[in-house]
Parts: sequence; structure tokens; C-alpha cells
Amino acid sequence: MRTGIDRATVQWYVDSALGRLLARADELDEAGGAELLCRRPDLEGANSVYAPVVHCCGVMERWGGETIAGRSISRDRAAEFTATGTLEQLEAIVAAQRRRWVDDLADFEAGVPPRGPDGWEEGDPQPITQGHVALHVVEELFQHLGHVDLTVDLVRAR
Repeated sequence: MRTGIDRATVQWYVDSALGRLLARADELDEAGGAELLCRRPDLEGANSVYAPVVHCCGVMERWGGETIAGRSISRDRAAEFTATGTLEQLEAIVAAQRRRWVDDLADFEAGVPPRGPDGWEEGDPQPITQGHVALHVVEELFQHLGHVDLTVDLVRAR
């Protein structure tokens, strides 16, 4: 099964999402530093802007590193949602994960099965390919960009 997607296209979308996530983080940092960047809106279960950006890096690690590349990873998903820090720390986390992502996709072949566990569930597309997994990462990054956009609006309005 071919997906018609190549590594350069996947990378463009990932870079676009990461750039937009960091731009929104920068916007809050300029308005109030790490305090605003790490502030949770006054809504039950809401996250700060910082946390979902860290979570996006975890998503890339899990699906790119473990599933596509077949690399063993160590991830504390719950800790991603409580992460706090400065803009500089966040930029360093994102830059390091982007480098790992590029390495993890060095041998990317959209139409072949992943090298690691796929984690797919009943009802997901079959057969699972590296292309499907890469599209899932893009989907997650842009979904969380939407969350970050809303969070910035809520934090700034407070």
C-alpha cells in the first residue's frame, strides 16, 4: 500500500507545526515570561502552552523514534503535561527532538511497515505503514497547535 507521501513533505509539515507552536510560546513569553508560558487557564483539565509543546516532542519521540525507526525510547507521557520552564528551555527541547526526528526518518519509506511497535487499534487503517505513522504525527502536532492557540487566547484574556 502506497501513501504518496515522502520524507521531505512530512518534514515540511512537522517543521511548520513546530515553528507555529514556538511562535505562540514566544508570544506569551514576550507578554509575561515563563509565568504566562506555564500558566494554565482557569478551566478544569486545561494545560499551559508549555506542556503541550513538550507533549508534541514526546509524540515525535514515540511515533518517529520507536515506531518508524524502531529505536528504544523512554517516555514519561504524564510528565509532559506537567512540564514547566522557560522559553529558552522549550526551544532547546524542540530543537533536540527535531534533530532526533530527522535522524529517525533518515530511512523513511512511506509504503513499508514500521520498524517498531505500531500501537494501532481496531478500526485504524490497514496495513499500517511508516507513511500512516508519519501522518499521525502531523495530525497530533496540528491538533495540539489548535489547543495552544486557544490557550494563548485564554491566558492573555485573563
